[in-house]
Amino acid sequence: MTNVDINKYISGEISASHDPEGNLLDLPPWNEREAQRLAAEVGITLTDDHWDVVRFLRERYLRVGPAKSGRVLAEELDRAFHDRGGSRYLYQLFPNGPVSEGLHIAGLPSPAYTTDPSFGSAE
Repeated sequence: MTNVDINKYISGEISASHDPEGNLLDLPPWNEREAQRLAAEVGITLTDDHWDVVRFLRERYLRVGPAKSGRVLAEELDRAFHDRGGSRYLYQLFPNGPVSEGLHIAGLPSPAYTTDPSFGSAE
């Protein structure tokens, strides 16, 4: 996975642009097969529930760009999946943190200070 300079996104030097087909630009190549590979790296087999979260993260990124912080994104995820159990549900899907693991599998950059493996985890 190519590292993306999050500071360039925050400062506005890079925008969350996309091509006419809706593919995100300025990010490493990503597709569902790549997501499955990334998930396997962290010991996750993607189910429909996982895909709902991954698609939410990608669509959110396409709409508004990168999150300002991991905490903000965690709160958005909790609200979006509240009817399924919110954070508890998300941690069942992504045991090492729905923000860190979810973004990794979605092929998206992590907000500043969220690359620590314990961010958002129960450790």
